[in-house]
Amino acid sequence: MSLINKEIADFKVQSFINGEFRQVTKADVLGKWSVFFFYPADFTFVCPTELEDLANKYEEFKNINCEIYSVSCDTHFVHKAWHDASERIKKIQYPMLADPTGALARDFDVMIEADGMAERGTFVVNPEGKIVAYEVNAGNVGRNADELLRKVQALQFVAAHGDEVCPAKWQPGAETLKPSLELVGLL
Repeated sequence: MSLINKEIADFKVQSFINGEFRQVTKADVLGKWSVFFFYPADFTFVCPTELEDLANKYEEFKNINCEIYSVSCDTHFVHKAWHDASERIKKIQYPMLADPTGALARDFDVMIEADGMAERGTFVVNPEGKIVAYEVNAGNVGRNADELLRKVQALQFVAAHGDEVCPAKWQPGAETLKPSLELVGLL
């Protein structure tokens, strides 16, 4: 079953951000674009490479009014310990959400019940709190922050220009398409 246009459930979780513990709720998400970036666990192998990649692009996401929320089923205390122990994780300035009960992972349908961990799932949520794009990768394959940024930019563009669509590999400023009968079968 597709999660496109599913409204995310109300939630209240702890996070670790910029040396502090803070509560994050659905209300904090509404009104801006968001990326929920689920990963299996702190202190692992692929996860720190992905989170560092996002940290290196974080300013670009903020510049397009998009917040990043990394999420694992670890506690906020574990997030802090990982931050203190890893040079890669020290770069993170976005909220690291703690989901020890798995409530968020279940709402986004990425909970691995047998392991008590989340799949490697990426979700773009629009300002109304609805999922507009997502992908789930095998646990042994990392994701690309450049491509994620491009997807968010394309989603923002089509949200603002409902009569246009973005072709493959579209980048901001490139040509878009206006769906019409004349284009059917020609491209």
